[in-house]
Amino acid sequence: MQAWHFSENAYPYLPDERTFDSIRVTLPNKHYDPKIGADLYDRYIDEWLIAEELGIEIMANEHHQTATCVDPAVPIVMGILARETRTARLLILGNPIANRNQPVRVAEEMAMIDVISRGRLELGFVRGVPYEISAGNINPTRMQERFWEAHDLIMRALTTHDGPFNFEGKYYHHRQVNIWPRPYQQPHPPIWITTLNPKSAPKIAERGYIAASFLTGFDVTKEIYATYRAHRDTIGLPQLGLDRFAYAALIHTGETDELGYEGARKVLWYLEANKVPPHFANPPGYSSVEANVKALRANSLAGPQAHFGRTSVEEQIAKGILFAGNPDTVFNQIKKLYDHVGGFGHLLMMGQAGFLEHEETVGSMKLFAEEVYPRLKELSHAAAPVAGSGD
Repeated sequence: MQAWHFSENAYPYLPDERTFDSIRVTLPNKHYDPKIGADLYDRYIDEWLIAEELGIEIMANEHHQTATCVDPAVPIVMGILARETRTARLLILGNPIANRNQPVRVAEEMAMIDVISRGRLELGFVRGVPYEISAGNINPTRMQERFWEAHDLIMRALTTHDGPFNFEGKYYHHRQVNIWPRPYQQPHPPIWITTLNPKSAPKIAERGYIAASFLTGFDVTKEIYATYRAHRDTIGLPQLGLDRFAYAALIHTGETDELGYEGARKVLWYLEANKVPPHFANPPGYSSVEANVKALRANSLAGPQAHFGRTSVEEQIAKGILFAGNPDTVFNQIKKLYDHVGGFGHLLMMGQAGFLEHEETVGSMKLFAEEVYPRLKELSHAAAPVAGSGD
């Protein structure tokens, strides 16, 4: 199993939540202090470098017009980390390609990072969260179509090396595509795609890509992985190893359960601060009719990622969304989910959020690396071998 340190570069120093309607899109940037922000960038980059020293891989993403993730251009952050690190794999999860108007530019950026890092890039694609539809001036309908067309253009750009090609799609039109540089890894870096529900798993499974589930808990994650495996059986493709499955969770490891819970209480800022009104959380056309009907029946149109409101450490541990406590407790919590879903090869750890201090973040990483990670590697090594990877 590979563990990845993940931070969204949050800016938590905000006014009272009762004074604004949404932490995303409309919160005025007068509340952002660039001097504090500069210190935070330094700190978060240092924490990624410490993760590499501890033998943990590195993950970053991007979001737009929000205090929850002040990383609007993940290629810039990863370009820095590609130069400053030496051994860690560098996962971008990911590029919101359904919200980008220039897929070829994405291909260029990713190839450049792969070359600078000498072949350490892990390339992730995401559809893009609903909150950023208006901020990106994007039509929320047919996003899945745009996503896969952008994917096809990017993959062709990464793997074509004999001169310009022309691309005429439904959404994207390019007369000459001939990217420089081309990627270091051949034919391309490993591909990851996020999935929050089983319906998105089949297309990922067809291509043998890594399916990454975010905060989906016990039963939804199990269904996603089962759908991936079942679809490969249905279309006659061999089953792949656990390295095709990734799970993202919040995590804090402490010397004792009490200290682990104390740090986890701060990490939960990531869920609790996500104050977003319905018109941003679920814009017309973003979700399917079926999903909206299900939400109405549950008396909620907030969407799967709208978690605003106070929650408890115990509640989120019970859901499989948070792992917290002393090293033994954290290992047992991860193993419980691992066994329930049929195993996974990657643990994406949001170990920094909100007002968690640098010392607390690093202390948790060190305890995890020294006392939890070796046991997770043994756990995955003990799993029955399955036919090779798709990338």
